[in-house]
Amino acid sequence: MNRTAWLQERRMLKFRDVLSRWEASELSALEASELLGMSERQFRRYRARFEDEGEKGLLDRRLGKASPRRVPESERRRMLDLYREMYLGWNVRHFHDRLRSHHGFSWGYSWTKMQLQLAGLVERTVKRGPRRRKRERKPYAGMMLHQDGSRAHWLMGAPPLDLIVTMDDATSEIYSAILVEEEGTDSTFRGLLETFSARGLPSSLYTDRGSHYFHTPEAGGKVDRDNLTQVGRALAHLGVEHIAAYSPQARGRSERMFGTLQDRLIKELALTGAADIETANAWLREVWLPAHNARFAIKPAFPDDAFVPVADRSALVETLCRHEDRVVARDNTVGFENKRLQLPESPLRHHWVGAKVRIHVYPDSSLAVFHGPRLLARYDADGELLSSPASAAVAPAKPAASRRTLALSRPSQGPDRRQLSPPQRKSQTRRLSEASPAPPS
Repeated sequence: MNRTAWLQERRMLKFRDVLSRWEASELSALEASELLGMSERQFRRYRARFEDEGEKGLLDRRLGKASPRRVPESERRRMLDLYREMYLGWNVRHFHDRLRSHHGFSWGYSWTKMQLQLAGLVERTVKRGPRRRKRERKPYAGMMLHQDGSRAHWLMGAPPLDLIVTMDDATSEIYSAILVEEEGTDSTFRGLLETFSARGLPSSLYTDRGSHYFHTPEAGGKVDRDNLTQVGRALAHLGVEHIAAYSPQARGRSERMFGTLQDRLIKELALTGAADIETANAWLREVWLPAHNARFAIKPAFPDDAFVPVADRSALVETLCRHEDRVVARDNTVGFENKRLQLPESPLRHHWVGAKVRIHVYPDSSLAVFHGPRLLARYDADGELLSSPASAAVAPAKPAASRRTLALSRPSQGPDRRQLSPPQRKSQTRRLSEASPAPPS
């Protein structure tokens, strides 16, 4: 006996029981209708049908008839065929979103899920355990950003790659999503530069305790706040608080986001046919990010945001990069990662031998050499000097002419002083001073 027939039998038994009590004057028509969950008028209709037709009159006349709101069979078959041929393995929510956005599908999610389960294409989900209380979101966008990486086979036929995501705690909006071969300092700076340039400086950044984020003296212990990494140094310079997470549960919001991405994004990337990182990153930036944020981002509790605008992007570029200190060698070169960076001629001094300089390593692997705040030269990833280097972070001032330069620019006043005796040098100096014009009073 199916559920519909069982319910029909239970309704008939209950009606006969209530009807017998009404006939015995134990109940009024109003009381009987309330027990049956119907109006008094409906109870009288059922009573009349029972007297005329017996139990057949109590049968639900809708049984055996198709509902006028029923989904056409052709639509059901089309939906199942699409899942089998194009979207096999997708979760129901992702598949339903795809149907509505790309196939003109207008039927509900619950119906789609039920039909897939009845067809054996999707398993019924197991009931989850008791939920824990989640940390409340920040009330303003920009108060806290999450950055994390996830390693997976994001591209079909390619080795595992890391997806670096920077998202907002208040809205779950993803500001940057980049595929890289391996997560590290350079990928972190790349994601932060994209986010800070577009939105501004946030109040804080929440990350795990990876070695490129923090120095951790003991495994599983607290991070060393005094010994900063390159990322820690850059964030401290910008005034952004760096918060360390001590468990996966603490990063629950970003962990759940990666669960969604690993389920959806891998399938979406497979449909694009992207085979290399550059093509995939361009698609992520131009197509996927706007669509994803429109679907999953929520409004913050308050409309204003906590981002601080950045007036000079070049200052961000010079901060969000690796800084390495070096000493210039005797051949006026700087050694860095098996490269010799030849310093060009400078109007400031004849050479930089023995000077302490700072190498900036940018996320695109290009290099620059600074002496204090002054740019000396820029180089490509291979260490070749760029013919037209970009402007310095702090433009160098034009130096005043040195005494040696002034001496060399004067016309010859006789024989070389180095060939004269001391009395002759004094005499020549006296003549030159008398010949020079007097300073203005």
